[in-house]
Amino acid sequence: MKILVANLGSTSFKYRLFDMASETQLARGGIDRIGQDADSTCVAEVGDHKLQEVKRIPDHAAAVRMCLDQLTNPQTGCLKSVDEVAAIGFKAVFAGRLSGIRRVDAELLSTMEALADVAPAHNPPYAKAMRQLMASFPEIPLVAALETAFHETIRPEYRTYAVPYEWTENFEVRRWGFHGASHRFIGSRMAQLLGRDDAKIISCHLGGSSSVCAIEGGESRSTSMGMTPQSGLPQNNRVGDFDPFALRLLKRLTGKDYDTLLNDLASKGGLQGMSGVSPDLRDIEQAADAGNARADLAIRVYAADIKKYIGQYLAVLNGADAIVFTGGIGENSTRIRSLVCENMTYAGIELDPAKNVPVKSDTNLSAAGSKVQIWSVPTNEEIVVARQTVKVVEG
Repeated sequence: MKILVANLGSTSFKYRLFDMASETQLARGGIDRIGQDADSTCVAEVGDHKLQEVKRIPDHAAAVRMCLDQLTNPQTGCLKSVDEVAAIGFKAVFAGRLSGIRRVDAELLSTMEALADVAPAHNPPYAKAMRQLMASFPEIPLVAALETAFHETIRPEYRTYAVPYEWTENFEVRRWGFHGASHRFIGSRMAQLLGRDDAKIISCHLGGSSSVCAIEGGESRSTSMGMTPQSGLPQNNRVGDFDPFALRLLKRLTGKDYDTLLNDLASKGGLQGMSGVSPDLRDIEQAADAGNARADLAIRVYAADIKKYIGQYLAVLNGADAIVFTGGIGENSTRIRSLVCENMTYAGIELDPAKNVPVKSDTNLSAAGSKVQIWSVPTNEEIVVARQTVKVVEG
């Protein structure tokens, strides 16, 4: 069975094609500048072939068609026909109570659109693209693997906000959690690496978007993101945890309305807002090395918040077998890993400085005497979505 896994942005489309009989990646690629008044670049890696094509792409349906044309090319493709694609799986973000893994239908799409306030950067482009694909490829099943699904095992006391209870019941205001595919992969991969199914793992998915998750026996027990992806840790340009009552003061002092202030928090906050340099941690670290005090503060705030969540989850799990760093920052920023793990020997957490280098494979970074193992593990959200898509297609 061949599964195409799609990762959508408002103007981008990235994909991986898997042969699920052996869970082998057959191809990967992507297109940028979709729907813009500019040419798009479609790149693909199919086996040993590297392909590139430049043309105007009006929408996501045209982008998928272009990719499928490359994949079915008689000379360089890996498919004989589009009919070999059993389904397209999406790492969708939020649909409230319509969580889990499900076929894309009118109910799911209308719900995602109605809840765009929760995930304004994610829900609208996904819903729009899914509608286009349903119309253009009615013969290919579409499957949504909601990011919230992995966190359905969290107990109510760790999901419920202290708000008027009818908000929870009637308006679905609760800690939903996100990055489910990544944390699910880390939970299963660490079970293999540690050789046990009951392991207690603290998974730190750190990148442009970041979250921490407490995992026990492969199931989520608590996670840092709450009702929206704007909460929890500071993100690249999103605020993270924030006192909402500060908005009343800001409204009076700046003259901005609430929608404008919320947009500022969601687009001008986080690492970019603190540093004044960039939303990219690599740029911020470079600026800090050059003596930029705000850049240094942004790094220290980010690492301190990660450390605080690790402390919480040591309490939730009653200890941990391993702390895992994943994502672009988690795998590559030796500075963040060092700051997060320093002064944690009271909890049996000790990083080996000699091992703390950028890595591209599963690597144990623990010092010899560390009671809690420290790992860097590359995540693979796409294979998780592919596996979930197969289950839905097979019924």
